[in-house]
Amino acid sequence: MTASLVTLTVAIVAAAAVLIAYLAFTRRNGGTALLGPRLEALAATQNEIAGRFAQALAGQTELQTVIAARIDALDRRLGDNLKETATKTAETLGGIQTRLTVIDEAQKNIAELSGQVVNLQEILSNKQARGAFGQAQMEAIVADALPPGLYEFQAQLSNGSRPDCVIRLRGAGGALVIDSKFPLESFVGLRAAAEGERRAALANVRSDVLKHVKDIAEKYLIPGETQTPAIMFVPSESIYADLHEFCPEVIQKAQSAHVLVVSPNILMLAIVTVRSVMKDARMREQASAIQKEVGLLLKDVGLLSERVEKLQRHFGQADTDIRDILTSSGKIASRAEKIQNVEIETPAQLGAPD
Repeated sequence: MTASLVTLTVAIVAAAAVLIAYLAFTRRNGGTALLGPRLEALAATQNEIAGRFAQALAGQTELQTVIAARIDALDRRLGDNLKETATKTAETLGGIQTRLTVIDEAQKNIAELSGQVVNLQEILSNKQARGAFGQAQMEAIVADALPPGLYEFQAQLSNGSRPDCVIRLRGAGGALVIDSKFPLESFVGLRAAAEGERRAALANVRSDVLKHVKDIAEKYLIPGETQTPAIMFVPSESIYADLHEFCPEVIQKAQSAHVLVVSPNILMLAIVTVRSVMKDARMREQASAIQKEVGLLLKDVGLLSERVEKLQRHFGQADTDIRDILTSSGKIASRAEKIQNVEIETPAQLGAPD
């Protein structure tokens, strides 16, 4: 459109130049006869060109207005898009920051758990620490299920031995003994043994466990003081399962020696059973006490009935005595009245002849 305006302007300027040149030529030649019609034609052409120029200017103005409106709309659309993009970008960055925070916390937790796993491995690799770990687990199970008066940790028996836990059962004639130590090294050797070394590793497991069973039976099973069986606590469900799977004869020999091998879950069930038995025993004791008190109450009611009967008899006798007293008093009053009505003779009357 700009090139067309330039061409049109150049054409107008050229027409004006031609007109000026023509007028100069005509004046020089002295001819004026043809000047009027040609000037009129030239003026008409010039007017037409001016009209087209004005029309082109109007079209250009309208085009500029449309272009400006479209540019404004495009600017607004670009601004809205940029604003929306910036908002979404901020939300995405915020979500990424939140996820990074969660990932950072998860990494910290993983590092903490790794340290705990290392500590647990150190505990299990140390015999003394492993015994304390198993004892703590056993004590937590017992303390969570039984009242404090029924159990005692590290109590001394009559032979001087100190089992890890003693549960004193009321009316059972002896205490229940729990030992929380367990030979773990042979099981570790069994799991690490190659195919050709497995038989020797199983023999070590049997030997160590049976030796521990024998120690428990000799130290903690005291006739009249402790009950049978004694409990050997294994602080691992997987080791307990391996013992049943690979060494079932060890379990049988332990039962023959009156030693019961239990895992944490089985110990919990056993303690809950003991609590139920003790609750039933206490209920029976309370029922016996209630029956005794009811018997005494009936005896007191009988004595009260006898005393009420005696009181009733006393009241009846008192009523009879009162009636007798009233009868006697009535007689006395009657006789007094008769005595009062008796006419006593004077001496003159006594001396006078009849």
